[in-house]
Formats: sequence, structure tokens, C-alpha cells
Amino acid sequence: MLKVGDKAPDFTLRNTHGMHIALSSFKGKDVVLYFYPKDFTGGCTAEACNIRDNYEVFKKKGIVILGVSMDNDISHQRFTAKYKLPFMLLTDPDGSTCKKYGAYGEKSFLGKKYVGIIRTTFIIDKYGKIKEIIKKVDTKNHSEQIFEIIK
Repeated sequence: MLKVGDKAPDFTLRNTHGMHIALSSFKGKDVVLYFYPKDFTGGCTAEACNIRDNYEVFKKKGIVILGVSMDNDISHQRFTAKYKLPFMLLTDPDGSTCKKYGAYGEKSFLGKKYVGIIRTTFIIDKYGKIKEIIKKVDTKNHSEQIFEIIK
């Protein structure tokens, strides 16, 4: 299990345009890496739109936003277009990156247990170290949670 202070595991995933993006390509920048279950669902849409609505602040602070789910790039393209998301979404079709980050596992909903992406956010500093892990994400106020950490 990853913890604060650990080096963030590198990965290369496709973005909405089919380009391969490596975490290591953002060395020297602070990165908000957030894992979310599914495009177009209530909580995931609220989370993405909250980040979108605060994106200019992130941009001014030089913070890169990367959203990761197991949805394919076509779903990400539609999600990005519908909600005018200005940041990158990455597709992790086999869940390997989600698993590396401990953001995949058993969950329960309405009493039923299943396996899937566990909504988790990692704040990674410009040296590639994990500065903070947010496990209890407030989807409607996620940007505020992040700003509290990166003051």
C-alpha cells in the first residue's frame, strides 16, 4: 500500500486522443492524480465538474490534473466534450495502474459487494513523491480538499 512520502509509481496510459502519457513526463510539476469509478455517473460527474470549475486556479499554481478510470478513450472523449473538461483523462483498461496505486479493490453499494475503482486522489509533488492521499473524497467540493493540502 502506498503512503505519504513514497515515490509515486510511474505509468504510461492513453489519453482521450490516444496519445501515451507518462507520469514521469510531469517531473518538476505538482500533479493531482485522481482515480474515479466511471464516466457519466453522478459522483464522478460532480467531481470532474468541481475540478473543471476551479481549473484556472490549478493552472495558475502550475498544477497538472490527471483523471484516471477504466473507461475507454471514446467514453472519455464524450465525457470531456459534454462537460467541457479542460484537463486530461487517462484510460486504464486493465486496471493495472489503479491496482498499483491501491485504488482498485472490494467496494460495497446498497449492501452488495463488488470489485472496482476506489475513488482516491494522490497529490504528487514536483519530485515525484506522494505528498498526500485523499481517500474520503467530497465529490462536490474536491477542489477545496486539494487546495487545503497544497496551500
